[in-house]
Amino acid sequence: MANGYRPEIIQRAFVDFIGSRLHPFWSLTTPKLRLIARYTLSDDLIALRFESNRVFKQQTSELMGGWQGGQYLDLRVCIDGVYYQRSYSIVGLDHQPLWWLDDTTSSNTADQRHTVTIAIKPQGLVSNYLTKQMPLASVVDTSLPLGHFTLEQTSILRHEISENDKSIPLLFIAGGSGITPMLGLITQALSNGHQVALLHYSRTVSSKLQHQWQQLNEAYPDFTYHLIHTEEPTTYLAGTRCLSAEGLLSLNLPLADTQIFACGSQALLAGLYKAAAEITLPTDKQLRDNIIVESFGNALANVDISSNQTFDKTIPVEEHTVYLRSRQRQFSSDTTILAAAENADVRLAHGCRQGICQLCRCNKVSGVVKNIQTGKVSGDGYESIQTCINIAMTDVILDI
Repeated sequence: MANGYRPEIIQRAFVDFIGSRLHPFWSLTTPKLRLIARYTLSDDLIALRFESNRVFKQQTSELMGGWQGGQYLDLRVCIDGVYYQRSYSIVGLDHQPLWWLDDTTSSNTADQRHTVTIAIKPQGLVSNYLTKQMPLASVVDTSLPLGHFTLEQTSILRHEISENDKSIPLLFIAGGSGITPMLGLITQALSNGHQVALLHYSRTVSSKLQHQWQQLNEAYPDFTYHLIHTEEPTTYLAGTRCLSAEGLLSLNLPLADTQIFACGSQALLAGLYKAAAEITLPTDKQLRDNIIVESFGNALANVDISSNQTFDKTIPVEEHTVYLRSRQRQFSSDTTILAAAENADVRLAHGCRQGICQLCRCNKVSGVVKNIQTGKVSGDGYESIQTCINIAMTDVILDI
C-alpha cells in the first residue's frame, strides 16, 4: 500500500563520507570552510579569511538571508587526531568587501569567491593552531552563523525612520578583542541610518582598526569614535582609565533613548552596569534596561535575587527546583542551572561555561530565570535560555 515514503537508494551521508575522502571540501550536507588568507589586525588580533563551500552558501542564503553583524561561527577543528569546537566572531557582513584590503588585492579574482572572515585572539590551543600553524587550504567543518548579539535583538530595526525623524542613537562599548562582533554591527547600524558612537578600550593600538573608524567617520557624519588606550592617560574619557558615569555623560548622548551594545571582559561590563546605576534617567527608566551584552566570562557573584544587579560576592540565592521534562528528572538549584545540574550528577550539554559558545542553550517551558551577566529577568513562558549563565528565580521546567 502506497504511503508516500520514498527510500533513498544511496544515503546522502554515505555519499558525503565517500566524497570527503576524495575531496575534503566537498559535501552534500555539511557546511565547510577552506582557509585562504590571514591578516594581522593588531598585536593580539588575527583575521582568518575562508572560502565557503556550496552547502554553506546555500543554507546561509536560503535559510537566513545572509548573516547579521554580531554573529559568530562554531568551528570544528582536528588537532593531533582530536576534534575541538570553538566559537569565533564573524568580521563584517555578508557580501561586504574586506575594508583592510587594498585595491589590488580586492580586485584579485580569488577574492571574488564567496568568503567569510573571522577574528581570533591567539590565547589557547585551538586559536594558536588556527592563527599560526594550520596550513592554507586546510578545510574545517562549521556551523551556520549563530548568535543573538544583533540589531534584531532590539526593536530598532522595526522603527521606520523618515527624513524628518531623528534616528535612534546606538552606543557600542568594546574591550580588547570584544571589538570583533562590533565591526559588522556598526556598519549595519550606519547603513540603517542610526547615530552611532563607539568606545573601544584596549591595551594595544591597531592602525588597521583606526583606519576603518576614520573611513566610517568620513562617510557617515553621525558616527563618532573614542579609542581609549588604557596605558595612555591622554586618551581617557573624563580623565578616568576605566568606564565611568562621567565618561558616559561626556558623550552627550540622549542616554534614555540610546541602545547600548557592550562586549568585553567581566570587569568592563561590571564597570558599565555600575556607571549606569549612577546615572539618573526620567521617571520609570533605568539605563541598565538599554544594555545588551556579549561577554568573555561570568560570575554568580554579580547577581542578587532582586531586580537590581550588585557586585557583592556574598549575596545568597534562593533555592528552586528545576524539572527536566523529557528525562523525568529534577534537581534543586541555588546557583546557575548548569552548575546545579552537575552538583546533582545530571549531565547537561555545555561548552565554554561563559555564555559564548551557545552549546548549553535549551528551551524553557515555564518558570522565571535571571541572566547573571545582564541581570535581566525572563518572562514566565516558553523561550530559549543558556543554562550556564541563568539562575532559577522560580521553579523552572526545561524541555530537556
